[in-house]
Amino acid sequence: MSEQEKMHTQALYNPHNPEIAALQIACLERLYTFNHTRPSEQEKRQRLLHEMFAEIGEGCYLEPPFHANFGGRHVHFGEAVYGNFNLTLVDDTHIYVGSHTLFGPNVTVATAGHPISPELRAKGYQYNAPVTIGENCWIGAAATILPGVTLGDHVVVGAGSVVTKDLPSGVVAYGNPCKVVRKVNQHDRVFYFKTFKIDPSFYAVEPTENTR
Repeated sequence: MSEQEKMHTQALYNPHNPEIAALQIACLERLYTFNHTRPSEQEKRQRLLHEMFAEIGEGCYLEPPFHANFGGRHVHFGEAVYGNFNLTLVDDTHIYVGSHTLFGPNVTVATAGHPISPELRAKGYQYNAPVTIGENCWIGAAATILPGVTLGDHVVVGAGSVVTKDLPSGVVAYGNPCKVVRKVNQHDRVFYFKTFKIDPSFYAVEPTENTR
């Protein structure tokens, strides 16, 4: 098995392998171009995202700067995914994100890890574990999702949380380490923020796309 193949098996491998390094540089060149587009160049941004990502659905939007170890090469987005400023996807292996998921500013999703063994870490070894985020999730500002974690659908992760374990669908979770606080419930259909009530007419409106 080659070092590049090991990237996607959770095996220890050498990330400084020449073939991996050459591939990464090519991906980062395209990412650099994306991050230096002008706000008026929306068509160019969309074209680049479709070239950069493994999969990306319609209506996705990322606010530059966007950071990714392989420029999105191992990232799979559904439709209408939104990433605010400084979204960091450590995509050394695959990251799957469901449709209509929102990322706040400064969120990090990491797939890469290093051995705790000092000797192996000094030799530069690394391993990767995929991350899966379900549909219609909201990941709050500065949250961190660690390697190997799976989030269900309709999950809300509070700002600043560190997600170390899987979260089931339909929950609100926060903290370091992130823990489930409660389920999404009927109260959330009535109030959108503290004591601010939702106008029922909003439920009749179709979702908007995250395009500019």
